[in-house]
Amino acid sequence: MSDGKKPFPATRLILLAAAAGAVAGAVAVYVSQTTSGNNAPQISTVAATPDDAACAAKADKAKTIAAVAVGDVAAMLPANPPQSLKNLAFNGPDGNPMTLGDRAGKTVLVNLWATWCAPCRAEMPALDALQKEMGSDKFEVVAVNVDTGDAEKPKKFLSETGVAALAQYRDATMGIFEDLKKRGLALGLPVTLLVDDQGCLLANMNGPAEWDSADAKKLIGAALGE
Repeated sequence: MSDGKKPFPATRLILLAAAAGAVAGAVAVYVSQTTSGNNAPQISTVAATPDDAACAAKADKAKTIAAVAVGDVAAMLPANPPQSLKNLAFNGPDGNPMTLGDRAGKTVLVNLWATWCAPCRAEMPALDALQKEMGSDKFEVVAVNVDTGDAEKPKKFLSETGVAALAQYRDATMGIFEDLKKRGLALGLPVTLLVDDQGCLLANMNGPAEWDSADAKKLIGAALGE
């Protein structure tokens, strides 16, 4: 019996990504995604903060938002528990260090990607389309590239694929991935996080999705209270 959860269609791209990741010696790339609906508590080795306690009180909101995650975004699970990601660090489009807290007041969809990750590359135009249609002073897609080295390779990829709406966030140290790994949120690439306007994680997933689909737009709309 179907539970309304369907896998991302580009299976061949995910398998190619696994090979690419092995060649690059990079972090693991997701090959499969469980969609049983069981959301085990995320095991974190990061010390809790007062902000985490405030975010944990949003557990019911996280479940309500994640209940809208069906079809093309069915792998998005409620944060368990919701936690503060204000201190998540990376570099902004200007190259200067910043944290997710600098986007306070905006609901954000954070996506970690790399040029060697085939499913990441496949979903980038969809993330761009989502930002183009729904980006505002209340919502932004924050796609953080984690390629090591300089920024020329990811810039070239985005230019060649016509990605123009996404700001170019970067972390060449992989520090952001390691931070999320310690929080029990990252097992491979891509990683996507839905974070509210106060920096609280509401939902998360490992693996790709169709981010320009009606299902994805409905999910973002629910997070925005629309």
